[in-house]
Amino acid sequence: MEVISSFIRTDEFIFLLTGIIFLMFILYIINVVKLSKIRKEYKKFMEKVGNGTNLEEILEKHIDKMNKVIAKDEELQDFCVRLDTDIKNCIQKVGIYRYNAYKDTGNDLSFTVALLNEKNDGIVLNGIYSREMSNIYAKPIVKGESKYKITQEEQEAIKRAINA
Repeated sequence: MEVISSFIRTDEFIFLLTGIIFLMFILYIINVVKLSKIRKEYKKFMEKVGNGTNLEEILEKHIDKMNKVIAKDEELQDFCVRLDTDIKNCIQKVGIYRYNAYKDTGNDLSFTVALLNEKNDGIVLNGIYSREMSNIYAKPIVKGESKYKITQEEQEAIKRAINA
């Protein structure tokens, strides 16, 4: 240990360290020059491949466009999910049944219309026509049935809507 300690204090050690530092400095300068050449060649290569424009800039623009497309796609997917949820509550099934409410009228002028959504919820409208007057009645429908008395004609319209 003492030998190493005494060698460190000698002039030869200082010259050796100075030589190593000088050699490292020369290697550093060589690396800086080579790196500069590589950067210039890289820039020329990118411009050649990009037909006069820098390929790196083209790629960055492309990546920006792709990110916008991805964001728009996510927005559209969210919209479609909301649309799917909303459409379940929209009228999807319609059933119409025409009939004669009274024997003295012809041409099936009375009618029943059932308007139902995916869950068979909605309304049934019954329009009764006679020569003296015309009336329309509405009844709520839940899961294909109503808490009000349903006529045979209304039941037929509901059946047609469910099977539509």
